[in-house]
Amino acid sequence: MFSNRERSFLRRYTLNIGLIAHDSKKKLMQNFCIAYRGIMSKHEIYATGTTGSLVEQVTNLNIHKMLDGHLGGESQLSALIEQNMIDLVIFLRDPLNPKSHEPKLNDVMKICDMHNIPVATNLATAELLIKALDNGDLDWREVYK
Repeated sequence: MFSNRERSFLRRYTLNIGLIAHDSKKKLMQNFCIAYRGIMSKHEIYATGTTGSLVEQVTNLNIHKMLDGHLGGESQLSALIEQNMIDLVIFLRDPLNPKSHEPKLNDVMKICDMHNIPVATNLATAELLIKALDNGDLDWREVYK
């Protein structure tokens, strides 16, 4: 039908990306956002406090920052998801080191499942989602708004 270049040109939607990263994955999130800065700059980005600040420092992207995760940032992001204001979530988590606020983090994934929001929990799925976003494969999210 259309080439990737044509689809990129035809795309007219700005989507909202949610970012969360456990402490041990914050550097990985920074590197991911540096690598995909060009794609991410075309969209709105929402992040928990520390993650958002760290990404903003290295990418110069404008990021809507919530509270730090353990202070309620996950709950704030969950509320945006429930209000259908987030279109995809990249949540780089450390499955080997559970956090004391783990139930709230699990709520983010549960709410994404309930509201049909694509969520990536590791680098491989994050790359797939961000490339799908760039190809226009997530434009269907506009129907939900």
